Amino acid sequence: MPAFDTIDDLPADSRVLVRLDLNSPIEDGDPQDNRRFERHAETVRELADAGHRVVLMAHQGRPGRDDFTSLAGHADILADHVGRDVAFVADTYGEAALDAIDALEPGEVLLLENTRMCDDELPEASPEEKAETELVETLAPRFDAYVNDAYSAAHRSHASLVGFPLALPAYAGRVMETEYEANTAIATREFDGPVTMVVGGTKATDVIGVMDALDDRVDRFLLGGVAGELFLRAAGHPVGRDVGEMDLFDEQWEGNRELIESVLDERGDAVRLASDLAYEGADGDRAEVAVDDIEEKREAFLDVGAATVADYEPAIRESDAVFVKGALGVFEDERFADGTVGVLEAIAETDCFSVVGGGDTSRAIEMYGLSEDDFSHVSIAGGAYIRALTGEPLPAVEVLEAAADR
Repeated sequence: MPAFDTIDDLPADSRVLVRLDLNSPIEDGDPQDNRRFERHAETVRELADAGHRVVLMAHQGRPGRDDFTSLAGHADILADHVGRDVAFVADTYGEAALDAIDALEPGEVLLLENTRMCDDELPEASPEEKAETELVETLAPRFDAYVNDAYSAAHRSHASLVGFPLALPAYAGRVMETEYEANTAIATREFDGPVTMVVGGTKATDVIGVMDALDDRVDRFLLGGVAGELFLRAAGHPVGRDVGEMDLFDEQWEGNRELIESVLDERGDAVRLASDLAYEGADGDRAEVAVDDIEEKREAFLDVGAATVADYEPAIRESDAVFVKGALGVFEDERFADGTVGVLEAIAETDCFSVVGGGDTSRAIEMYGLSEDDFSHVSIAGGAYIRALTGEPLPAVEVLEAAADR
């Protein structure tokens, strides 16, 4: 069990400051609805229904980027999911924000402006330094408690994540609680049968680190995506290279070559590589080629092939636990979703403990009509999921645990 307190432990009639992660794709200036709103709405609804005065903090984008924008639109989307009004104030800790906080009645919900519009928020620093920022010192006295529900940002040491638990009694929201338990299961739970990890995506550096860290916890790795091609390259195949305008493989190969070769050398029997790959044929349709028949990489490979899916499925079906990190292909394009969806379908049909991680991969479940209920947990975290899998500390979780000890 986690060593932090949850909202079950919150005293009645509290004025609570709640940190969410509502970071979303922005299209034409508007935030797009996604799984994060739905998940966080559970915590917000529960707190409001219990009669707490609920003030929300969240971030969107980063200064200088196109998606760095106000949270005004986020309040409307969240309200739809919560089923009650979510007021918004275009201020985080100035007079307008403080007045709006003071005016809240029991059961009312208020969203403050983007925390990353505050100078105090972003630079990574120790919790002690963050607790002394103007943001924390101004807001904390207005509240009885702090709730962190932003597991997907828990690997960051930002003021809204690590400063408040030093200044207020601190609790975990429902997303924080469920994500933490599922994502640490690979390190903390004992499984009776084989543990399998499906590894893909474009950030090979991340997943190769995970493979190295979980060496003794995972019985077999099923590879696809960029990492899968780099492992094929290490195994002597002429793939895992950039072609044309591509900029995905060569740099990651240089940075990870030694680690990939050592993982293959030491755990080669546990690493399953694709036997065929899919690409866009001359007619624009999906085409497949056996890896052994590739003499030179001339085009981008966008998915694993049918033979690979057929090879991976039995390994999944006999597993006691399956963890997914990253998609096996470019599933956003229906032509190249077979690998990712085939593997997810096999997991869904298997009676095993399963965690699907990484925001992108979890989207495939929705896109292709699979049910979240067929998986033990679908994570909305990316970087924090990687950290949890590799056993690296999560600063925002550590301060929650320290607050519980106090």
